[in-house]
Amino acid sequence: MQNKGLIRLFAIVFSIVCLYQLSFTWMAKNVEKNAVSYAKTNASDNDAKGIAKLERKYLDSVANLPVVNLGITDFTYNEVKEKEINLGLDLKGGINATLEVSVKDILFGLANQSKNPVFNNALAEASKAQKNSDKDYLTLFFTAFENESKGTVKLSDPSIFGNKSLKDKINFKMSDDEVKPILQEEVKGSINTAFEVLRSRIDRFGVTQPNIQRIGESGRILIELPGAKDIDRVKKLLQSTAELQFWEVYTNQEIAQFFVDANNKLAEILKPETTEVATDSTATADAEIDDLLGEVKDSVNLEAANPLFSKLMPRFPQAANDISSIVATASVKDTATINKYLSMKEVRHLLPADMKYAKFAWDAKPINNTDFINFYVIKSNHEDVAPIQGDVISDAAQVFDQLGANPEVSMTMNSKGTKLWSKMTTDNVGKFVAVVLDDYVYSAPRVNDAITNGRTSISGQFTIDEAQDLANALKSGKLPAAARIIQSDVVGPSLGHEAIQSGTNSFIIALILVLIWMIFYYGKAGIFSDIALSLNILFIFGVLAAFGAVLTLPGIAGIVLTIGMAVDANVLIYERIKEELNRGKGLKESINDGFSGALSSILDANVTTLLTGIILYIFGTGPVKGFATTLMIGIVTSLFSAIFITRLLIEWYVNKGNTITFNTNITKNWFKDLRIDFLKKRKVAYIISGIILALGIGSLFTNGLNYGVDFKGGRTYTVRFENAVSAPDIASSLKPVFESSPEVKTFGTANQLKITTKYKIDDNGIHVDEEVQKLLYDGVKPFLPADLSYDDFILKGEDSGHKIGIMGYMKVGPTIADDIKQAAFWAIIGSLIVVFLYILIRFRKWQFSLGAVVAVFHDVLIVLSLFSIFYKILPFDMEIGQSFIAAILTVVGYSLNDTVVIFDRIREFTNKHTTWKFNRVVDAALSSTLGRTVNTSLTTLIVLLAIFLFGGDSIKGFMFALIIGVVVGTYSSLFIASPIMYDTMVKLDKKSKK
Repeated sequence: MQNKGLIRLFAIVFSIVCLYQLSFTWMAKNVEKNAVSYAKTNASDNDAKGIAKLERKYLDSVANLPVVNLGITDFTYNEVKEKEINLGLDLKGGINATLEVSVKDILFGLANQSKNPVFNNALAEASKAQKNSDKDYLTLFFTAFENESKGTVKLSDPSIFGNKSLKDKINFKMSDDEVKPILQEEVKGSINTAFEVLRSRIDRFGVTQPNIQRIGESGRILIELPGAKDIDRVKKLLQSTAELQFWEVYTNQEIAQFFVDANNKLAEILKPETTEVATDSTATADAEIDDLLGEVKDSVNLEAANPLFSKLMPRFPQAANDISSIVATASVKDTATINKYLSMKEVRHLLPADMKYAKFAWDAKPINNTDFINFYVIKSNHEDVAPIQGDVISDAAQVFDQLGANPEVSMTMNSKGTKLWSKMTTDNVGKFVAVVLDDYVYSAPRVNDAITNGRTSISGQFTIDEAQDLANALKSGKLPAAARIIQSDVVGPSLGHEAIQSGTNSFIIALILVLIWMIFYYGKAGIFSDIALSLNILFIFGVLAAFGAVLTLPGIAGIVLTIGMAVDANVLIYERIKEELNRGKGLKESINDGFSGALSSILDANVTTLLTGIILYIFGTGPVKGFATTLMIGIVTSLFSAIFITRLLIEWYVNKGNTITFNTNITKNWFKDLRIDFLKKRKVAYIISGIILALGIGSLFTNGLNYGVDFKGGRTYTVRFENAVSAPDIASSLKPVFESSPEVKTFGTANQLKITTKYKIDDNGIHVDEEVQKLLYDGVKPFLPADLSYDDFILKGEDSGHKIGIMGYMKVGPTIADDIKQAAFWAIIGSLIVVFLYILIRFRKWQFSLGAVVAVFHDVLIVLSLFSIFYKILPFDMEIGQSFIAAILTVVGYSLNDTVVIFDRIREFTNKHTTWKFNRVVDAALSSTLGRTVNTSLTTLIVLLAIFLFGGDSIKGFMFALIIGVVVGTYSSLFIASPIMYDTMVKLDKKSKK
């Protein structure tokens, strides 16, 4: 092998880098372990909520303190946490949601809530058409408007879009074709604003490793918040409408006395709570945290004496130049406590009569990337309506200040806004006004002169990107539509912890079994494979950590499947080496020829699976995308470890004068000199497959498939009870509250059910979700402990010992369910087309492509058939959803892997044995690869069975599909793919000879 030194160096450096990346995960877990230990020691009576609270307090106290010192640099807990490996929702708990900014509501808002019947009928028709169309809503609206108006009414009509709000852009003389691009820009701007506002909200929410991304130009936004604690707060945060407002503000001079009075009042209110230190475990814990951090406490409890000023640092002005709109500063971590203090009725009563409507607001971002943030007090009113709102902004752009150094935002108002802005700035010369977006202050500058031309600028601590984002928000103004959750998947922390445990156990068991098998089958060579395999796992996790990829439960399955594929590469190499040794070649020559001879098959097999992974990544979402990510990373690292690491180890061992065999005394004669006439048995195989497929297709038409909620829409709740319950009894109890019987199935243990209902699935909004949860609680209440309240039943996300009630839930609207089904269909079709073309390019004959595609189609149909036949019989969930599509595409990849290896050997034997008849070539190729086929399939099955038996309940159906796929894929590569290729090749030859 050439460039051994370079490969060895790369392997060493790559391993060190991966270990470095993974070390942050270990560091973070170590700090969290200390937090748990500390919380359990100081909590009273093993109170789960108390433990969770103390745990968070400990982590907050060390958040910005160095917890790791590497000599040349150190890392705080927050920095370590950001670099640890990302866990998906199913392993960490949290919420995954797809939000849709309603284009219908945007248009309705742009038309000033028009009552024009043509306009409203067009909106209704577009909404109806959207349920069965993949076109965007705006295009459907334009079509519906043309059909409704029939040329009698134009979009620019004063009662529709030719209104005062849009008069600077649209006038009544404009044609529909002129108005359409303007509306497209307005809608696009509103969606962009929604995205920026949501991203800003999420950044402030305090969730580590959040993810937010646009889904094309559909108006949909994907949000993933692993570890989100307060689920209700997240949903309200995501769905509330964003507003841009201009407010007058109080100065630090005007509010100073209130802060002093508030601090004294809080000291009085909180005094009883803070004096009972001996009985308060939390207070004792706080003291011990201070001791751990090396802080020296004064004998006087300053926090008790100054509860507000210990958190909030007021800016009391000492001179006229000190007067500012910034009234105070605080640490970001204390903002929630300050909000709580200042919202107390006893504290608000201290505000003077002329300030009773004062509203408190924080800056949009911390000061110069520190941990501190500015505080403002806004002059609100009884209606809480701002004097100027965002709908007056006609244009905004990112510019630079007069020095050309600092980014700022320039904006222009319409005529209405110009008048209002002129009045506001005239009334506040020498005072301050604030620009507020989403209840956060972006800027609160002093007004030096009245601004009467409707033009102004906002300066602040902006980067260029931030100034551009603010300009987009200003330009779009007040968002005329809320972002509605049309799909959500919520996993409670308890289910997440259980998934981690089951996933880890299954992974370790599968790995141990594979390592043992390789040594059992290949002896010393198996040990080198095991070393390469272990390094491969290190590489996979290291790459996941380095690139911030998300590890999900299906992702763990993808890694374990990758282990099977890594084994396959080693098996191909070792079987080739054994063939070369049997031909009488020397050990070193056999090793060299074995690696070289297997390379083509390995590359072909892995490229086809990689192509499947890419298709899966493009069309998949959430956990499915996580599976595809680990699969693709695993394929690349497996190739490197099998082709290079294994070879380096074997050649190093042999070059030291040692001998090595590639079998053991037990396995040395297995699959040796086999000669099986596979083609003679093909008609029997055709009959067997035909019977199974006939039964399966019959079942598909009569029994159907068990579609999951992500394919049919609805709400699914995973509910855990104290004792075992009967699914039919629960369904009967829920029928009256949901107006129809929901689908109820046992999920895992006998005391856990999956309950699916379509009740009010077409209605959006938080209140509907709450209504369904309350109805669910009422329906199952007879089966719950008598003292379990509704608040304890619902999933709040806090890791506070929630063991009974809703453990997780998923919601999918009917529109997005149709989109998911379409994406799944195109994913399968796309993978088949890509594979057909790849095999055609590699093997130059369409008969090879046809054989492979027919075999894959055969495998997919059999998996679907068995799921149709057995989903009412087997005791685990066999839903057809996104995860099932991932399994199907994996089956496609695996089946192709097998088939391509065999086809590669057929091509080799065709070129090598030119005098043989073609049927002999095919049989010989199938026989020579049988050892590899059985060995790889058996190893993969061991891995999959380990996950199936010891993994979580949520992936049992997924793993069952893979197990069927491996068995059927092995069968089809031997008895379907090659025979189909042979029959079409022979038939073509006969025709050409006539």
